[in-house]
Amino acid sequence: MKLSRSTLSVALLAALVAPAAHAEVALDVIGDSEVSFEGLLQADYYSYGNDLKNLNVDAPDGSDSDNELRRAELVLKGKGPGNFEWVLGYDAKDDKFLDANVKYKFGNNANHFIQVGQFKQPNSLEELSSTKNNDFVAKGSITNTFGIARRVGVGYYYGDVNWGVNATYFSRELTRNRKHGNGFGLRGTWAPILETGNVLHFGLSHVDYDADLGGTAGTGDTVSFSARPLADISQTLVSTGSITRSDRVATTGVEGLWVHGPFKLQGEYMKTSVKRYGVAPDVDFDGGYISGLWNITGETWGYKAGTPTTPLPDAPEKGLWQLGLRYDTVDLNDGSGNVTTGATTGVLGGEQDAWTLGVNWYWRSNFKFMLNYVKVDSSKWVGGTTRRYVDDNPNITEVRMQFYW
Repeated sequence: MKLSRSTLSVALLAALVAPAAHAEVALDVIGDSEVSFEGLLQADYYSYGNDLKNLNVDAPDGSDSDNELRRAELVLKGKGPGNFEWVLGYDAKDDKFLDANVKYKFGNNANHFIQVGQFKQPNSLEELSSTKNNDFVAKGSITNTFGIARRVGVGYYYGDVNWGVNATYFSRELTRNRKHGNGFGLRGTWAPILETGNVLHFGLSHVDYDADLGGTAGTGDTVSFSARPLADISQTLVSTGSITRSDRVATTGVEGLWVHGPFKLQGEYMKTSVKRYGVAPDVDFDGGYISGLWNITGETWGYKAGTPTTPLPDAPEKGLWQLGLRYDTVDLNDGSGNVTTGATTGVLGGEQDAWTLGVNWYWRSNFKFMLNYVKVDSSKWVGGTTRRYVDDNPNITEVRMQFYW
């Protein structure tokens, strides 16, 4: 669904004149369950400074900009009966189910529970953090490329306020024809320092799943990995294409977080290994990011279940202002190319580095506005008569308007 500039203007006007509300709307008590309603609307606009490739998804129209309704999430939540909690979410924009699960808290302890249904798998600090509080318009390349998001499964969590261990077994996405492949996930976190305005966090995660994505006769199952240039609705610059004869995919991640007053430093590194059938060689890819965020208006972050939480503005009428900077890198190469013959070995999906400078404004309880500038440096092997690595170094200006309740 595309939004015209006039539609975006109307959306912005509606956001500015709408009354402030709480981030959750209580509906009723049904069957001893306290039912509430949440929603998230995001609209994005990108202006591309193209280098070689036109990043517009509708490239034939020759436009150097793009806009889209990014998310339209509707979520019902219930507390009770007893120690049970449940959630049912749907994204009307992407036509898919979000979290859809039931949780049982042992002894009504938020740090000791089991959940069954569809939920985010435990392998990425950024993915597990709330979408409405993303530090930048696009998540890091490794989060979108290697991360396992929501899958149907069963999960067990045990911990305390400053540590936790999470183990899951999962299968496919709930929505038909989405990602699938049985696997398991593990994540452990520890915050040796946990005080108001002073947090130090470390985490380690691992997921392993079956590359059950189908393939043509004789090629076995296939997987593929690609990364957009930190712009969620653009064309990709680096991609492995289909990796045939794939058996298992395993991703290990390490993460760190430091909060000191209004400053937050966060980083992650992931390595993904693809085990393959027969004589096909195994391949490895990796990447990471490090980002810094400053709450100019002085607010600090909270911490819950191994993830940071973003506060409401201290002065709602002025809002919470943030300034952020991120370095992001992903390497989808595991092989080499011969400049003389054009022959290649392994997989040459390309490399991509990017810097993102961002400004965020949280206004009152329900509105957020984001402005990002992204500078990308990418390199990818091109065969045929070219027989060399070709650079493509665009820049992108991104705007997001968000309304949530």
